[in-house]
Amino acid sequence: MTKKLDSFRGYLEEELKDEEFKKHYEEEGRKLEIGYKIARLRHKLGLTQMQLAKKIQTSQTVISRLESGSYWQCSLRTLEKIARATGTRLVINFRV
Repeated sequence: MTKKLDSFRGYLEEELKDEEFKKHYEEEGRKLEIGYKIARLRHKLGLTQMQLAKKIQTSQTVISRLESGSYWQCSLRTLEKIARATGTRLVINFRV
């Protein structure tokens, strides 16, 4: 297993030298990060995808797509709706 993991890490390090690949890799990472944070919040509050969807007046399918990182049409408005519906505050940071 370690050999395969080391092999993949080496492969990834090599691929990340390509700027186009790196750009897409980082974009996918951001999508997954947002989806993970939504899912983690929902689980912490004990909500199903359907319950969260009803709270923000959308479908369970949209919540599923957001959480999976496969739906990149997540707007600031949607994130604000999720924050209001869950009693949380949306915080956006810029890092250098």
